[in-house]
Amino acid sequence: MTTEAPSLIERAAAARAVASEVPSPCISICRIDPESSFCEGCLRTIDEIAAWSRMSDVDKRSVWRAIELRAQAGFLAGDGAKP
Repeated sequence: MTTEAPSLIERAAAARAVASEVPSPCISICRIDPESSFCEGCLRTIDEIAAWSRMSDVDKRSVWRAIELRAQAGFLAGDGAKP
């Protein structure tokens, strides 16, 4: 049986479902893509990363939804076909 790490889209859906203490999307791959301005690891903007610790859980869930949409749109590093 092979266990794969959950995709960013799956993590986003799970994070948005938590009642409190919304987890950080950071996976310690901290590089901002110069074309998209998104972190290659978590798909957040530099402003979202900087503000994360001060955000409410509602705002954090909104960022996770944006991450989910960005991942669905193909902004993940290594996809080879960024929009």
